[in-house]
Order: sequence, then C-alpha cells, then structure tokens
Amino acid sequence: MSNKIKIFKHGSPEYEAALELRTRVLRKPLGLEFTDEELKKDLDDTHFGLFAADKIIACLTLTHTPDKRMKMRQVAVDETMQGKGHGKILSLEAEKYAHENGFEVMFCHARKTAAPFYQKLGYNIVGDEFTEVNIPHYVMEKKLL
Repeated sequence: MSNKIKIFKHGSPEYEAALELRTRVLRKPLGLEFTDEELKKDLDDTHFGLFAADKIIACLTLTHTPDKRMKMRQVAVDETMQGKGHGKILSLEAEKYAHENGFEVMFCHARKTAAPFYQKLGYNIVGDEFTEVNIPHYVMEKKLL
C-alpha cells in the first residue's frame, strides 16, 4: 500500500494525530510540552501529513509570513520510520505547495542535529547558531523555483 500526503485543518482528526506525533518526537525527548500559546499558532497554519494506511508517519506545519516567505516548522517523523525518506518526501511536497501559492523562499529554524538533512534538500544556513527550546538551532532557507 502506498503512502498518501494529506493537507488538513487545525482541530481535525488528522491534526490531532499530527499533534501527538509532534509531541512524542519533538517535545517529550526534551522534557517539554506544548503550551496553549504555542498551539494557538497552529490555527491559521497549513498542516501536512504523510500517512501509511490511516496511520500518520510524518508531519509538518507551514506558517505564512510576509515578503513571500513560508516558514516550515514542527517537522516530525515517527521514530520507527526515520531514515527512509519520508521527511524528504513531505518537505518537497510542502515546498511545491508554497511555490504554487506564490511564495519564493522556504525557511525554518532547524535543530543543529537536523541541519544536514535540510542541507541535502538545498537549504543554506543563514546567520549564527541560536538556542530555541533549550537546544542549538540555525535559520535555514531555500529559494523556491
């Protein structure tokens, strides 16, 4: 059975599954939980998920920003599915969506450990290392063609 990419709305069953995946992969290892304020940011965002059958295996969120820039955030891949290209597939689909909707640049706050993943996708580090959620990050960006 092939995997399927879905775009879904805040509050949908797919969103709830993605939130559980994000929590498990991105927050719990750091001893963190999402705050209500952080989750409010999701309301107007575009949410993507990669599903195998009905189970979410990867997700990401896109936030529209000014100047034709789209922010990719909260990229998470199920621990048992990492290293199999699922994050790449989903990221490329998100880039395509952003480009088709008039955005010229995709950027993210990448964990330092994830920087090589983004570099393989054509992202460049812009600026100095900084700390977010208590760990090192870089701003990375890619021009969308």
